[in-house]
Amino acid sequence: MAILPWLTLFLMKKEEIRRYLPVGLFASLTSIIIIDVGSALNLWTLKQNIFPLGKIFPYHLGMGPVVTMWLFKFTYGKFWRFLTVDTILNLLFAFLLIPFIDRRGIRATFVSYWIPFWIAAIQGLVIYLYQVILDGVPVIFKAYNLDPAVMKPKFNKVIKNKRRIP
Repeated sequence: MAILPWLTLFLMKKEEIRRYLPVGLFASLTSIIIIDVGSALNLWTLKQNIFPLGKIFPYHLGMGPVVTMWLFKFTYGKFWRFLTVDTILNLLFAFLLIPFIDRRGIRATFVSYWIPFWIAAIQGLVIYLYQVILDGVPVIFKAYNLDPAVMKPKFNKVIKNKRRIP
């Protein structure tokens, strides 16, 4: 899980590796942080690990960043396609991979498998936004200014001699 996925990058162009490697590493870093926080909150615990890396599962060093890079290679720029494929991958992760590693005694999960699914879904949106920022696409957040509307008089008609003129 840690080494073999990196060999698939020989099938990817150098430009694509340069473009998507930062988001793959960012996904790996955020996954490690999520695992650490989840362990601290007793949502799950790792029973077997890679020495000397105490709370890091091999998935986060190999398969996680590489799958993220391939996902972005095929879906980046088409948000709904990305969201669909990411949701399918998160469902497979939460309901197939996590129960498998739980049964093998590598990890113990103390919460519903829906919790890791939703955490992974939110992480997917964050890493998509990260790639958008890396590509330099301007992200525009609209803020509505209410001052002009508040400052307008109640009636827009001219009042002469205390009588409204139509």
